[in-house]
Amino acid sequence: MSTHSKSGYDLGPLPAPERERLARDLSAEERRVLLDHGTEPPFCGGLLSNKDKGVYGCRLCGLPLFRSTTKFESGTGWPSFYEPFDADHLTSLRDRSYGMERVEIRCRRCDGHLGHVFPDGPPPTGHRYCLNSASLKFFAGDAPAPDASR
Repeated sequence: MSTHSKSGYDLGPLPAPERERLARDLSAEERRVLLDHGTEPPFCGGLLSNKDKGVYGCRLCGLPLFRSTTKFESGTGWPSFYEPFDADHLTSLRDRSYGMERVEIRCRRCDGHLGHVFPDGPPPTGHRYCLNSASLKFFAGDAPAPDASR
């Protein structure tokens, strides 16, 4: 039985064959970040300076993650947002790698690594969702992001 988010998107986990099929289209860098939980170097991601109106979705499964209206300049070198498209679309996990205490965020549907969330963002949420461009696909315009995997 599938679970749907408050915004109506299917959050049922992707079957392994479907995840593998979608992963075939990823570049080596996208695979390293999304599937192997890597981090791209700061100030190099293709979506860092994007100012177009639209929705940022998961690069692997297309699930909408963040609206362009919640993006802000954090100065960190990674695309940053203060609020998700729908909180149900993210999974948060404690990350103690590299001697740090952080909160990793992943796509709820495909479990792809997206980045981290920090408690130093702007109002109204005070959160800074710090994302890898390699984890994201941008859907330009006013229309809702398509549910690419379904």
